[in-house]
Parts: sequence; C-alpha cells; structure tokens
Amino acid sequence: MLELDDQRAVVAAVGASLREYAVGGRDVVLPYAQDAMAPAFSGTVLAPWPNRLRDGEFRFEGVTYEVPLTEHDRQTSLHGLVAHTTFTTVDETPSSVTLEHVVVPTTGYPWPVRLQVTYTLTGAGLRVSTDVTNLGTSTAPFGLGFHPWLSPGDGPVDETTLQVDAARHVTVDTRLLPTGTEALAGRYDLRAATPLRGIALDDAWVQPIRDEDGLTWARFGGADGRTVAMWADASFHAWQVCTGDLVPPIKRRGVAIEPMTCIADAFRTGDDLIRLAPGESRELTWGLQLV
Repeated sequence: MLELDDQRAVVAAVGASLREYAVGGRDVVLPYAQDAMAPAFSGTVLAPWPNRLRDGEFRFEGVTYEVPLTEHDRQTSLHGLVAHTTFTTVDETPSSVTLEHVVVPTTGYPWPVRLQVTYTLTGAGLRVSTDVTNLGTSTAPFGLGFHPWLSPGDGPVDETTLQVDAARHVTVDTRLLPTGTEALAGRYDLRAATPLRGIALDDAWVQPIRDEDGLTWARFGGADGRTVAMWADASFHAWQVCTGDLVPPIKRRGVAIEPMTCIADAFRTGDDLIRLAPGESRELTWGLQLV
C-alpha cells in the first residue's frame, strides 16, 4: 500500500495492476478485492501489445509469428502477454513501488523484454513510469498500454462527462479491429466535455492533442463534481475508451480510459509500433489526478 497525504494506492503483483487509488476517500479507479482476478483487465499493464491482434498472427522482419488466441469470439489475441503474470517488487518506499517482469521468449514472441513499472504518489497525483528494455540480440516489436477503470464517484456513468484530447477517431470492423480513421463528429467528438448519458463506447482516438509540456489529456467528470484527469507523455499516441456496457464484470459502473502507444493490430500494420534495438531502453510515463 502506498500513501501520501490523503492519497492511497494499492498495486497488485499480478499484472502490476493498480488495484486501488483514492484521494480523500474518493475512489479514482474502481477498486477490486485482493483475492479477485482483475475484472476486465482492471488496472493491468498491456504489453508487449495493447488491444487486439488479428488472428493471433503477425509478420516482423520477414518472419511470421503466432501467439495464442485469447478472445475466441473475435479470433484475436487481446492485451498482450503480461496482464495475468506475476511481477516482482524490486524497490519500495512509503509512496512508491517498482515492479519488474521479464517477458519469457516463446516461439510466438521470442524477445526477452524487461518491464519495470513504477507507481509514485506525488503532490500532483499518481505518476506511472514504465522502463522497457530489450535484453535480446535482435530488434523487438513492442507496444504498451494501461487499463484503469475510472470511478464516476457516487453517481452513475450517465451523470458523467468525458473529454479526450485527440483529433481523429479510429473506425473498426465487427471484430473491433481498425479499418482507418475519420474526422471527429457527433458522439466521437470529445474535444470538449461531453455528457455520457446514453452513449456506449469501445473506441480509440489517435493524433493526440498536446499541451505546452507535450502531454495529452483525458478528463472524466464525475457525478460528484470532481474530475479524474489522466495525462500521457509523447510516447503514447492513442487513447482507448470503454464504457463497459458489454463488459459483465463492469456493467457501466466505470469507464476505462487507456493510454496506448499504438492502437490495435499494430504488430501487423506497423502503425506507431515501437522497435526496440538490442539493449535499448525507453521510458514511458502517464498519470492520474483528482481535481
């Protein structure tokens, strides 16, 4: 458990999941029980790819690879390889913890990639930093995302608002795999705070709009007048939003706002795919505030 002033966070070893985060007793993310599996990937790390991979198959530098299908109704591999694996704590203070996991090379993903995820409570909220290193001898394809389900406060999602700083909406097919992008219009234009009453989303946005510090923001306005503000640095090129309408463990109790370095199927399309050279490390950072 991490504590700083009126902030409290709990990080689970499995998936390096943010199991709880509250400010002044007000939940920022939907908490789940210590002995429960993270519902609907709640708070977990999504790596070495976020979102969906078509048919569990991709081709990289002339070689075809196959990873297990995990979403059988859509015939996709969902959210990478580490969301249900155990991370090891390698450093801890009263307000910070660092967890580590090395992706074990397999025939489907033969690159040993080390993930170190650090959660830190600061005066400006929760900061989440991921240091990723390719421990192998060949270039590794990589993508990263996180899956917090944000709490609406004491009221329902229908009494909340959502703002996402991004310029284009991703179009998808019936398998929720990308087919292109489109200009913002109607319920997909979230550049200003938009009421979520009656709106169901499981969508991505790209071309993030950035502030003077290079950060892109998403803001979830709660029914209690408080706003959960999420930011992501220049490493993240997309936002995914899911209102949970068709997700039984959630049933629209919260909204998932997911910072991602790339959208679905990036291992096949190459769009915004990170290519980690042997020995290369990168740091990718995002955070949460309650205002």
